[in-house]
Amino acid sequence: MNNLHLAVQFFLQLAVILLFCRLVGAAAARFGQPQVVAEMIAGVLLGPSLFGLLAPEAQAWLFPWDRTQTARDTQSYLFPASQLGLALYMFVVGLEFRVDIVAKRLKSSLAVSAAGMIAPFVLGAGLAWIFFHHTELFPKKTSLVEAMLFLGASMCITAFPMLARIIHFKQLSGTPMGTVALGAGALDDATAWCLLAVVLASFDDNWSHAWLNIGGGAGFVIVTLCLVKPLLARLHGWLVKDGALSEAGLVIGLAMMALGAWFTDLIGLHAVFGAFVMGAAMPRGAMARDLIGRIQPLTVALLLPLFFTYSGLNTKIALLNTGFLWLMCGAVLIAAILGKGVACWLAARTTGISNREALGIGVLMNARGLMELIIINIGLQRGIISEGLFATLVIMAVVTTLMASPIFERLVGTGTYRPESESDLDEPDARSAPK
Repeated sequence: MNNLHLAVQFFLQLAVILLFCRLVGAAAARFGQPQVVAEMIAGVLLGPSLFGLLAPEAQAWLFPWDRTQTARDTQSYLFPASQLGLALYMFVVGLEFRVDIVAKRLKSSLAVSAAGMIAPFVLGAGLAWIFFHHTELFPKKTSLVEAMLFLGASMCITAFPMLARIIHFKQLSGTPMGTVALGAGALDDATAWCLLAVVLASFDDNWSHAWLNIGGGAGFVIVTLCLVKPLLARLHGWLVKDGALSEAGLVIGLAMMALGAWFTDLIGLHAVFGAFVMGAAMPRGAMARDLIGRIQPLTVALLLPLFFTYSGLNTKIALLNTGFLWLMCGAVLIAAILGKGVACWLAARTTGISNREALGIGVLMNARGLMELIIINIGLQRGIISEGLFATLVIMAVVTTLMASPIFERLVGTGTYRPESESDLDEPDARSAPK
């Protein structure tokens, strides 16, 4: 395709994606599902799992996809656009992230994070041992250790971007429940990506990448929170004028988001973490409030659905086509729910959180979403897992995400949740000001 044809095709795709996501969203709302879950489903339906199955020629025409990557196609522009939407949204999540509540609930956040990593990892590694010795779900070139690490990491993952949108949809932003879940989810996903780096390093016999991934990520967080955050606080008077975000402040905020996403993507930790940490480092008060107001509407309505569609184009649920694979899928699903949802609920309860909020945290942490699809797509592309195991993990990701909202409503309810303090969005953050 030439550049003009690509541009014309992109606008048509954009219209179809946006309208279809809203159509699925209207249907999903009848079942208590938030728009973000509808977008996840819509992305999968637009791919080969349904649209490509019912009308393969029409799907190939609307979303031309060159698997050999020898020609420019949908992937050449849909991927960067989807990553921009995801990074912008996680920047907004970081802007809404309440570090003060995490500090107050640090014991709970760490306990939930540890439970959400250790329990599912152990169960996932155990299933990998069984699959490795008794099935052909792992290719022969994958070692037992690599299989156990990869499936353990896949079970640890939390739908961090989707978790953020569900929390926003449930109006839990700034509440102890929402903040503990976000904090634990961020730690779990960062750990899962580090485990993936170890697997890839072992698979490629190149350990320098793993050290860069883990060390670079830790260094980035330290530099951003200890140097960048105080510097931005000192520039607050230039970034905010007359109680409103200046144009310079908007540009600086977006530039910092892009730099953070660029660096963490460069070291293999994924762009979402850099964008999220940069959002958390922005000065609170007018700057955070106005950045959210300017960025969020267009990002949520226009760019984020592209991320779900791009991921859906890589997903083939039809690969789960035997009774044995469905049995294995059931085992994976049970282990996922026990390892993540139940373990996080128990961890929250043991740290003094009320049973109602602990149940909410467990349900929210159990959703895997498209972060799971990202990590298993990497595993499939690199030949670490088979197509059968890939399809099994896709089903687990979809089911655990679909069950999050209705189970939350049933166990936790639809009460009004208020932040512990709402002053942070009205006044500059005194903790960030220079002393």
